[in-house]
Amino acid sequence: MYFDLQVNGYAGVDFNADELRLDELRAACGELAEHNVVGILATVITDDVDAMSARLANIAAACEQDELVASVIRGVHIEGPFINPATGYVGAHPKSAVRPADVDSMNRLLDAAAGLTRIVTLAPECDPGLQVTGMLARRGVTVSAGHCNPTAEQLAAAIDAGLSMFTHLGNGCPLQLHRHDNIIQRALHFSDKLANGFIADGVHVPYVALRNYLAAAGLERAFVVTDAISAAGRGPGVFQLGEQQVVVDEHLATWSADRQNLVGSASTMPAVVDRLRDELQLSDDAIRQLTYENPQKAIGLKSN
Repeated sequence: MYFDLQVNGYAGVDFNADELRLDELRAACGELAEHNVVGILATVITDDVDAMSARLANIAAACEQDELVASVIRGVHIEGPFINPATGYVGAHPKSAVRPADVDSMNRLLDAAAGLTRIVTLAPECDPGLQVTGMLARRGVTVSAGHCNPTAEQLAAAIDAGLSMFTHLGNGCPLQLHRHDNIIQRALHFSDKLANGFIADGVHVPYVALRNYLAAAGLERAFVVTDAISAAGRGPGVFQLGEQQVVVDEHLATWSADRQNLVGSASTMPAVVDRLRDELQLSDDAIRQLTYENPQKAIGLKSN
């Protein structure tokens, strides 16, 4: 069994589509269930707050209307728009929609999600006074740093304010970084206080690096996500994530149309698990920790 905290779409269905239909969402959830994924967080990424709110409300309504959808979608993960707009850190998120965090906008997104918000990914350095971080933590929402470049001091302050997770460590940052003073090293420094997520498809983080990251973060606090988009389980081709086209190549790498950034993943959790076993020689117990137990623990759920 698997539990995935970051799923933007699946089986040809884009969860960030403005016209996402219930039958499409049900079909995607059915295929997730067939792949032994017992729960996900449907992920809505950076866009205009109104557009994000409409997409969140659509997913929340589907969960109300359909038992299968509600059984698979155990909440939502709001990734953005309060992230770092600098090139590299912003990744494939639309820079024009990125904005500093503010409580009013955050409340609009929470209201639209109708109580389903489990994770909000933001940049601590873009949250003035850490007001949004503190507000979310008080409301029981897991606050995760991602697409960010806080100093060690800013990261420590965010942790004190309630930050407890790091989103897809090793990604959402530039290809070229200072060899010592960089966001990966800072996040790993605080790994006793943060649950660290990793995209384990072999494309986003090479397995040589992933082995090192898992050793530094500690298996007891690390977790794995697919960061799946609509291409997951569908092979090479052209797919959508919100307003942007994504090109999936023969290696199943998911590229923006200009081939400048990776955009989500085309992988499935069973494929990720096979690679964790084959490439890293992880035990079944360790894989269960990374793909089922720890993801739920990170958002306050108890696994069976």
